[in-house]
Amino acid sequence: MMTNSGGFTVCLWFDGQAEQAVDYYLSVFRDSARGRVTRWAEGGPGEPGSVLTAEFTANGQRFVALNGGPQFTFDEAISFQIHCADQAEVDHYWQRLTEDGGQESQCGWVKDRFGVSWQVVPAVLPQLLTGDDPAATARAMRQLMGMGKLDIAELQRAYRGE
Repeated sequence: MMTNSGGFTVCLWFDGQAEQAVDYYLSVFRDSARGRVTRWAEGGPGEPGSVLTAEFTANGQRFVALNGGPQFTFDEAISFQIHCADQAEVDHYWQRLTEDGGQESQCGWVKDRFGVSWQVVPAVLPQLLTGDDPAATARAMRQLMGMGKLDIAELQRAYRGE
């Protein structure tokens, strides 16, 4: 496992799909790199030589994919926020994370093909939801609640009352 003194490494539990998940995430996220792979040895519960863990970095965040088995699955109680600079980034991540079995949800949430939940969030969103004008923030929130993929221009129009 990678050492990250004082920091965090997210461990994602898969049922035999760790390598495929790493390949997928490396194709989706910028600033990504593959790390060390460890394999099951004789005497372990996994098939000797098969992948136990695969380390990777996506958007600068450290992860380890673990082939732990079918005991645990992902759910929406844990999600990762992707902070997007503009609509093009929102569109990119939304499209990539929903392809090949991913599932769209509401308010910018999406589940990828492995069941991992992501929030595709434009950088401007906190300003629209915490501004000084309570009526404007309420309009932006109402607009947000009715969206799947977030549309920055629509959120800004709602904030302005247009």
